[in-house]
Amino acid sequence: MTDFHLVDIKGWECDLQSVYTAYMGYFQLHGIPWYDRSWGHLFNTFEDFLSFSWPVITVTDTWTGRAHIVTRMTSVGAFVKMIKTRFGETLPVVDHILKVDPFENHQRHLRTVTDYASYKKLHATLRAVFLAAQKTRIRSGEPKAIQELWEEKDKTFLAIDFENSERNPSSVLEWGYAAVRCGHLNAIGSWPPVPEENYRKGHYIVNEYLGKIQNRHNPTFPWQYAFGESQVVPKAKLAEIIQATISSLASPDSETSGNNLVLVTHAVSEDLRRFDEMKIKLPHNVLIIDVPAFEACLFKAGLRGAMLDAKTGMTRQPSSSLSLRSLLHSLSVNVDYALQNAGNDAFALLLAFQLLLDPKNTTLPLPRARNAAMPPSNMTLSRSPAPLAFPSMLTPPLISSPAILVPRSHSTSPHALLATAPDYFGRGEPTASRRSSRIPNQSPAPDARRRKVSGVLPDEQGVQRQSTIDRLSSGLASATIG
Repeated sequence: MTDFHLVDIKGWECDLQSVYTAYMGYFQLHGIPWYDRSWGHLFNTFEDFLSFSWPVITVTDTWTGRAHIVTRMTSVGAFVKMIKTRFGETLPVVDHILKVDPFENHQRHLRTVTDYASYKKLHATLRAVFLAAQKTRIRSGEPKAIQELWEEKDKTFLAIDFENSERNPSSVLEWGYAAVRCGHLNAIGSWPPVPEENYRKGHYIVNEYLGKIQNRHNPTFPWQYAFGESQVVPKAKLAEIIQATISSLASPDSETSGNNLVLVTHAVSEDLRRFDEMKIKLPHNVLIIDVPAFEACLFKAGLRGAMLDAKTGMTRQPSSSLSLRSLLHSLSVNVDYALQNAGNDAFALLLAFQLLLDPKNTTLPLPRARNAAMPPSNMTLSRSPAPLAFPSMLTPPLISSPAILVPRSHSTSPHALLATAPDYFGRGEPTASRRSSRIPNQSPAPDARRRKVSGVLPDEQGVQRQSTIDRLSSGLASATIG
């Protein structure tokens, strides 16, 4: 393999080994005795075929994500011309050469393959090429790549959230996390994950800032963690706690394969900046999912239905992204706990992520009692938002039922249409009923039997909603934690 330089990606689309395969297929199809021809030695083996000295680069395919060693069609033409010049016979440029649509859009390193040893050496780098492209595709929110990652059922998805001081963002007031160990749950036959039972979760409050720093524009609610007990820790220990949490879930670093740990964030740049400031190390092969980017890609692809902007009442623009509160509202999630609490936000983020991937099989948390100290402005109480007075033409696609639907603020969620809508990714399976909550010694019952209605409160749009006061039973103490 000779020294290389950078070349533009355009025109590099022919998988090199498939060129050799296509010619062997052509000879077989047309009964050509290539082994008796003067040029036949060039096709005895793939290694002999490589002796032509093929210019190549490595790329990944946009659709399949697989890495390939590719050459140009002009190089195939040069090979045919060489046979004509040297041996006096004409070979056609054959069909059935595998064409790759490169995912990469930047310049790539040019190599020249002259023998099988150099090809094998280059082929060994393809796993690293695949990993680099996979990291980029997943961080950009590509739905197909993220869906495939979830369906592997062997990754650990860790959602995190920081609450920082408005005056000094480097001052971390709270940190929360929620994680689901898919490989563990799948191994014990507990799939899909049930959020309240299977999420590992935690919430930490920094002691030095308690009662001393209060955000005015976006106040935090450190004492309203809804999914366990908050822990007050010294500022100096928070980085150690975060690092230990990551270490307990991550697999070894590697240049050729992705980590078992997948980081799920709602503000990826800010979260990574906090990690750098706190000297928290992530393995280089950790995949990072930015949930707003993922949701925006689903919306652009028409996989989330028609949406209205709750603030303007206008049609949502393709370039827009949703806040965590709006995302939960678009999924018809009943958020009866305080947001802008780091632990609650992390749990809600992981729940929203799972709902975007598998809305039909995700069990929503049971309603919990409202904290009287929690201001109504910090709650989203609508389980199924009331329709707004907008034209009925804004209805979601991919709905198999002929029922007439009315657009809702942010989204016409698949949960509202659970009985008729296929999933986002077009698998078209029969609609699965929502799984009952795993409460020991209790048979499944309709939601209406487990909930009591008490009072009426306004939601974000000023529409009256009924609040709920049931709490999840203490039986979940024995639930499986993934």
